[in-house]
Amino acid sequence: MSLLTLPFKLPLLPLRGVIKLGELIQDRAEEELHDPAAVRRELEAIEEAQRTGKLSPEEAEEAEQHAVNRLIGSVSRPADPGQPGDDHPTRS
Repeated sequence: MSLLTLPFKLPLLPLRGVIKLGELIQDRAEEELHDPAAVRRELEAIEEAQRTGKLSPEEAEEAEQHAVNRLIGSVSRPADPGQPGDDHPTRS
């Protein structure tokens, strides 16, 4: 920074720091979300919950599918009404 631009950039430094911190937090959260070890621990917890009766087989299957989809990066979202793949077509 030159001495001429320093007075103009100085007030923005805290904002730039907060933005950088937010980017770092986002990167870390995405790494943890797609970490194979974390998904494996979640699958083991689902299996244990199913064994102890806390989850029904259907709930366990849904939770397992969600964890696997998270690992491969294709989290399924419910279809919006009127969108392709919707069972109830809209009338025009």
